[in-house]
This record gives sequence, structure tokens and C-alpha cells, in this order.
Amino acid sequence: MKEHPSGSKRTERAQRPDSPPVRNSLTSAIVTICVGPEQRLFAAHEDILCVSPFFASCCRSQFLEPHSKRIDLPDEQPEVLSCVLEYLYKGDYYPRLLHNKRRNRWELEDAGGIDNNGGQSESTIFHQAAGMVVLKDTAVYCAAEKYGLAELKRLALRKQGLQSGIQCSTILTSARYAYANTPDTDSKLRAHYLALIIRSRSTFKRSGTMQMEMEQGGKLFFDLFVAMCNHMDDILASSSPSKSPFSRQ
Repeated sequence: MKEHPSGSKRTERAQRPDSPPVRNSLTSAIVTICVGPEQRLFAAHEDILCVSPFFASCCRSQFLEPHSKRIDLPDEQPEVLSCVLEYLYKGDYYPRLLHNKRRNRWELEDAGGIDNNGGQSESTIFHQAAGMVVLKDTAVYCAAEKYGLAELKRLALRKQGLQSGIQCSTILTSARYAYANTPDTDSKLRAHYLALIIRSRSTFKRSGTMQMEMEQGGKLFFDLFVAMCNHMDDILASSSPSKSPFSRQ
């Protein structure tokens, strides 16, 4: 059965500048997308997909009849591709980002944890290709990087910043996934994880998972070391504004 990113939600989404333009007509060809090792099928309009440079290139490279276009994504996670398509059609993905006018702040839809089907709203997924549990917003961010959707990256990062109560092990596996699926020039998602670990350092000091991860090494932990050094320098500078942290006593 083909899946289509349609359906209604219980509440209206607040309009934001990072939403893709609304299309009044959807008359372009339907493209079939085959996702993951189980080859789950999704369907989307070509003009919607072509907002992404990645999908636009895939569509241009096919010399088939319009009704026969197909894109294979064997390493993609169906839940992640579903979020990407939902964003392309609606400007957001579940749980949506909603503005609380009374408190004047942004919140995630169904923050209480119950989804539209009466079940528990999950912030993590098991990514089959990576073989690990990661935060869904991190996986969406990395997919947006791959598909060339800069605004979706910003949205996913903003949503991830609203998550709380994340287990140490999930933070670390998600950080490793982020490092493996973003370029070294990434200055947003990687920095988010470095700051998150520093803020939670008292918990991580007691974490056996953290010890095992650090023994494995990798660029993540070198960056973390540098970030912690910079953090300590900032603390010293703020506590002694008239002295350089390198000056002699």
C-alpha cells in the first residue's frame, strides 16, 4: 500500500516564515518512493519533491514516462521520509510546532505525550540503517541536510531544543549519528549536542555509557574537549573580568 502525506490535524499550525510556499494545485506527475530494506512505498507529486535539490536531480535523471517515475532510498528510514514529505506538503511535521499565545512561546503539539491515535508520542526512533536509537528530530535534520532543505534543518533543530528528559545513552547515540551524517562544517546540530552534554555534565560523569563512548574516541569527543575548555575559559573570564585567564597571579 502506498502512503500519502495527507490527513487533518486537531489544531491549526501557526504560520511561520520557514514554511514552504503553499501550492494551490497539485497537477504534476506522481513519483513513487521506495524506502528502506522493507521497500515501503510512498507517493508524492513531482513539483513538491523538486523543492529539494536531491529529489529534483533524481527526477531529472530518469528518462521514463511520467507515470513510471520511481526513486529508491534503501538506507532511509520510513518514519523520517514521512516527516520530510509532510514538511514539503504542509510546512511542518508531527508533532507540529505551535505558538502558545497566552505564554508567548513555542511548544510541541501534544506536549503531554499522547498522539492523535491515543498512543504515546515518541521522540525517538530505531534507525535500521544506523542500527541505533536516535532522536527523531536529529534524523530529520540529517535527512534535510542530505536533501538540501535548509529550512527543515532549522525547524528540526528548533524542535529538538524543546525536548526534555532524554536518556544519556540516547543523547550519545544521537550525537554519534549527527556526526556521522553531517559535514564537518556543520555549526548547528553538532554544537547543540556539545552544549547539551556540557550542561548535563554532572549526569554524564556518572554514566557508564559515557565512559564506554569516550574509550572508543572519535571527533565528537575531541570537539567536546575543546568545547569544555572554551566553556571553562568563559567562566574564568566572567568571574575575573579585569584579568586574563592566562595572566600570572
